[in-house]
Amino acid sequence: MPPITPPASLPSRRTGLLLTGGGARAAYQVGVLQAVAQLKRAALGRRAGNPFAVITGTSAGAINAAALACGANDFDGAVRRMARTWRRFTPGQVYRTDPLALLDAPGRWRMLMGLARLLARWRRHQPRSLLDSAPLAELLARLVPLQRLPALLAAGHLEALAVTASSYNSGEHVIFYQSARPMPPWTRSQRRAVPAAVTHAHLLASSAIPFMFPATAIPHGGHVEYFGDGSMRQTAPLSAAVHLGADRILVVGAGRLREPAGATPPNTYAGPPSLAQIAGHALTSIFLDALAVDVERAERINQTLALIPPGARDGTPLRPLQLLVISPSERIDAIAARHVQALPHVLRRALGHPAQPAPSEAAQSAALASYLLFDGGFTRELMALGRADTLARGAEVRRFFGWPDAQGQPSC
Repeated sequence: MPPITPPASLPSRRTGLLLTGGGARAAYQVGVLQAVAQLKRAALGRRAGNPFAVITGTSAGAINAAALACGANDFDGAVRRMARTWRRFTPGQVYRTDPLALLDAPGRWRMLMGLARLLARWRRHQPRSLLDSAPLAELLARLVPLQRLPALLAAGHLEALAVTASSYNSGEHVIFYQSARPMPPWTRSQRRAVPAAVTHAHLLASSAIPFMFPATAIPHGGHVEYFGDGSMRQTAPLSAAVHLGADRILVVGAGRLREPAGATPPNTYAGPPSLAQIAGHALTSIFLDALAVDVERAERINQTLALIPPGARDGTPLRPLQLLVISPSERIDAIAARHVQALPHVLRRALGHPAQPAPSEAAQSAALASYLLFDGGFTRELMALGRADTLARGAEVRRFFGWPDAQGQPSC
């Protein structure tokens, strides 16, 4: 990475970035960032700095947010490194499936011996999750150099990084933020924000999909609490970026927020739902519903403020918030259905995926798989979709940032 020196210039407005949760679906975010970097280079040249003063993330989006923040003095280089990692992903870089493999061992004798060992191990140390995310911890230690953050914040390449997690002890949704200048914490119903030096433990906690990955212990409030995925109990995903000073926010979703009018149902499989389908439906509600509601709330507030005369508006704490929301133009479930066979065999069996599913049945059970498909074929397809979706809205992106168009004319 290049040495940390002060940026040549600072933006006049604080632009925030919100990267949402979604496990392997977060590959889409990297494609969006690739397109943003491409549009920025075309408008401002290669020497232009980090376009985001405030970076916030939840779940797998917290990992992407931290990786981007750690390279804030070389935005294009940080995006390239993230893309290289996501293109080459394998499930073994994120989780182990050893306990499940014991139950899948061939041969009756080996199966019985494996079951005996598994039961003995269960008595000694009951598992805390379906999957062991130890490989992800090792990957974060290598690829997310959080020790660079204080110098990047001090040099002005970034104003704040925030990641979220949900406490299993208190039930609260907690925003951990690290900022260039002291910023007072805030508290709302069932959620609070606290200043903290962001660590790899915070990233593991934020991305710990419930039931799938184990909770992470983090010192908090003078004691240790166990935290899980930041999308749980998250009622206001935009809140962190707004409180940290952003007046416009690029929001990158991990699923379609609105279905086109007249859209057909995602699948037509008429059988009863499998456990995999029910779990996928539950995770989708955790990862997507709160964002859609919060975006609609912000849009309604903007519409209301537009009706208030500027003089009267100055007397309220509310202010207009410019939003640009980019989310997949295709159903990620449908994309995952084409790649579900890339899941480890024992995991497919544990999740109830048929060996040779009918197309409609595969689509029905692919939602859960889409969160665990850390496979290069799937992630590359999502990255390509993110790039295409963003470039298709290139003029809108340039207007959002205030960048000139290809002819050098300012976008307005």
